Amino acid sequence: RGGGGAAASAACACPICLESFQDEAYLDTCFHSFCYKCICQWVKIVSTKRAEPLSSVQCPLCKTVNVSIIHGFDGESFQRHYINQDPRKRHLSHTHELISQFYSIKYITGHTSSVQQFWKQRKYLRKNIWLQTWLRQEIQALTQDENVDTIVYHIHGVIEAFMKRQEKEYTSKTTPPEKKREKFKCLLSDAARPFLLGRTERFVTEVELFLVSHLNIDAYSKVRVQRLKESTSHVSREQDVLPQDRSLEDHYLYFLGDETDCNGEI
Repeated sequence: RGGGGAAASAACACPICLESFQDEAYLDTCFHSFCYKCICQWVKIVSTKRAEPLSSVQCPLCKTVNVSIIHGFDGESFQRHYINQDPRKRHLSHTHELISQFYSIKYITGHTSSVQQFWKQRKYLRKNIWLQTWLRQEIQALTQDENVDTIVYHIHGVIEAFMKRQEKEYTSKTTPPEKKREKFKCLLSDAARPFLLGRTERFVTEVELFLVSHLNIDAYSKVRVQRLKESTSHVSREQDVLPQDRSLEDHYLYFLGDETDCNGEI
């Protein structure tokens, strides 16, 4: 029994300092855990022995190569510390950094007329040729990882499958638009949550807004940059036009004036 207690105690101790975990952290490939400060110190010591900056580090326990340290996990979100702190070395662009900043903006979701018309007038039947590329850029920014093909394939597949079902049901008109929207957001949330955790709800809102906008990626990014500038500067050029309580969805869709349905009819 005594041996079992010692083993349990050891399992709750950091392998580096041999004390109880303080801000428990995990290496991203092998998932061995350490105190965050301990593993960062380990990386620092290893880096002093190399002429070039590290892009990865071997786990002190199993020697598996890892590129980042996951910490600050609270059940919904986590932080990721890359061994190589230069985003250019991780092939993440300035656009990715802007997206990450954008997701830190507080917002209020709302049911706007434009979003409702998107579902009521079946505008979702218009194929969005930019969706997969937009999803990849979005998920790369949220996960701070370049290799997201599996996640993108999964989420894009869920969206495509849903839209194809709607095409088949186009003539039946038995399901109310509100129910279709609710089902879409539920399916998308379930697909994204294992990867995006606490940012899932916001991500689902952003996906819907991108689809509603019918903008290409560059045009949509400009709308976002404007929103980011207004949030950080607290100065809005549309302040005299837009009510202060206007939702994020309203703010986006203020730039959009297309009220036609998928067949070009009013």
